[in-house]
Amino acid sequence: MKLAFLASQTSKSQNSLKELVSLYGQHKPENADVIVVLGGDGFMLQCLHQYMHQSTPVFGLRRGTVGFLMNDYCVADLPERIGQAQDTVLHPLSMQAHKENGEVIDSLAINEVSLLRQTKQSAHIAIKINGQTKIENLVGDGVMVATPAGSTAYNLSAHGPVIPLGSEILALTPISPFRPRRWRGAIIPSHAEVSFDISSPVKRPVSATADNTEVRNVLKVVVKEARHINIHALYDAKHNLEDRIINEQFS
Repeated sequence: MKLAFLASQTSKSQNSLKELVSLYGQHKPENADVIVVLGGDGFMLQCLHQYMHQSTPVFGLRRGTVGFLMNDYCVADLPERIGQAQDTVLHPLSMQAHKENGEVIDSLAINEVSLLRQTKQSAHIAIKINGQTKIENLVGDGVMVATPAGSTAYNLSAHGPVIPLGSEILALTPISPFRPRRWRGAIIPSHAEVSFDISSPVKRPVSATADNTEVRNVLKVVVKEARHINIHALYDAKHNLEDRIINEQFS
């Protein structure tokens, strides 16, 4: 098994990188059977974004402070462990952000696409699902669309639902909503197209963020699942990602 080890810049990850390379060798990511990521969730997301188009399976080892997307760190029998791991297929979200200057920026998100107010003024956002207006004017700090894999991240902190993997649904979650008073979000099919139109973009500017990619001063944002992209994340059978998402609801 040809392994490519990628490590964050922390001393903990770099020391583990030296240890693992000495045991199992090192290959370039484009030539590897599996990419092994050493770090935390942030670095894992960075690597998933960088290599998602080549469809190489990714196996994360926890060497950071947060490790929801990672496996426990152990150097022994790594190829055998990877060979027995469960393959979790993730589909990212596609974000198309239209800016005030006419520029259109496309980006992908594994966790969520979020819209946030840029100033002290609350955001005013109209929400459409498949072209039909569902909320004429959401007033608050913002709103997000989260994938099942990302439902335990920012979405959960905004009181959004935790979504099981394979459910083919997305979470549409407001961020500190003021109006409508009783709207706390929605569950929508993963094939649905969600569009957000920004009211008063000059007085009430809004930014759109796909994971770590931020686009400021947007007029309109369209979000849908990129079904043609398959991200293969490998997890130990005893502690797979699906079990973690379920357990997160009881912690």
